[in-house]
Amino acid sequence: MELLQELWYFITHLNITLPAFIGEHGNWVYALLFAIIFVETGFVVMPFLPGDSLLFVAGSLAAGANASLDLFVLFGLLFLAAVLGDNINYWVGRFFGPRVVKWRIGGRDLVQQKYLDKTHAYFEKYGGKTIIIARFVPIVRTITPFVAGIGAMDYKRKFLPFDIAGGALWIGLLLTAGYVFGTHPFVQKHYEAVILGIVFISVLPMIVEFIRHRSNTAKA
Repeated sequence: MELLQELWYFITHLNITLPAFIGEHGNWVYALLFAIIFVETGFVVMPFLPGDSLLFVAGSLAAGANASLDLFVLFGLLFLAAVLGDNINYWVGRFFGPRVVKWRIGGRDLVQQKYLDKTHAYFEKYGGKTIIIARFVPIVRTITPFVAGIGAMDYKRKFLPFDIAGGALWIGLLLTAGYVFGTHPFVQKHYEAVILGIVFISVLPMIVEFIRHRSNTAKA
């Protein structure tokens, strides 16, 4: 329980915990950041780890005369972590896709083949856009590559190029936002509110889509 509390504190107070980690462990912070982004994007059961807020804070620590991190090293390492994580997640889903249709519970199919066919059709049609947009939505970005793998989305022509593009946009934009705005006096004074705002903006598309879906269902 104490370990979970410490982890929660670390995640929710990144503007305090990251500088403290750098003070104690120096450049090992790059390995820590790489691991967090890799696990968040690579393990479908770990969607709760910080992504957007972590990138913003990391970008802010690369700004100013007293910068403790290098922006270009951050981009290279975290871009690599994001792409590797997504690709592992995709191939885990690709591995389980053909097998999950054979699983039965109480004599019934756990997943029917027709649902996998529908998933495949969706990702063939909308997969590229979905892969890029999902990068900016917490939880969804962890689940999407796994589902794309289950649906056997074309890897070379669609998943990989769009995943690389989405990863570059996500890492680049969030690091740059932190680099440009993270050292502003207002942001420094209201850091927790800003981080919560980033999280809210990140999940806003998911909320809007949910409301729109409920509205369409009610009209039908």
